[in-house]
Amino acid sequence: MAARLPSWAWVTGLTAGATAVVVALAVQADHGPHPTAAVAEPSPSASASAHAPTTPKAPAAPALPDGSGTGRRIVYSVGEKRVWLVDATGRATRTFTVWPGSVSPQPGRYSVTLRIQSLKGSDGVEIEHVMYFTKAEGVNIAFSNALDGSSPPPATGGQKRGGVRLHKEDGAALWSFGDQGTRVAVVK
Repeated sequence: MAARLPSWAWVTGLTAGATAVVVALAVQADHGPHPTAAVAEPSPSASASAHAPTTPKAPAAPALPDGSGTGRRIVYSVGEKRVWLVDATGRATRTFTVWPGSVSPQPGRYSVTLRIQSLKGSDGVEIEHVMYFTKAEGVNIAFSNALDGSSPPPATGGQKRGGVRLHKEDGAALWSFGDQGTRVAVVK
């Protein structure tokens, strides 16, 4: 006599399969074209009281700097204090501001050489998502975020610090995006 699977095993299997299909469809939808709605301008004869107040548009994200290379990469602009995550097609998928350390890397092409999940930073703050990519003035340069999400205190007393600190959610995004060997383009 053949053994029957209990009903909970069937339900679990079907639920897992359905979840996998939904995730796959969501990923496909996210990579496809996104429709935009046309906004109708009110006619001059329309009553002002009939229209709700409009909210200002969010400012457009800063454009990816020229000369930052091609292909999948992390782009760090020292002057703009900003990072872009660029996909294989050359499109910036995310950009965010950063707090640079007191030592900045020279413009050039680098790659992630070491990733460490968490440690204590040179400023004494517990940090995570540490991604080293070069050295300048004898100081290691790395992206990281504070474990508690705080911004770094300014370096005092001539301290040389090479940490490029990120907001917590940006640190998690960068960690997911960049493996060891991921290219890093540093621009002015």
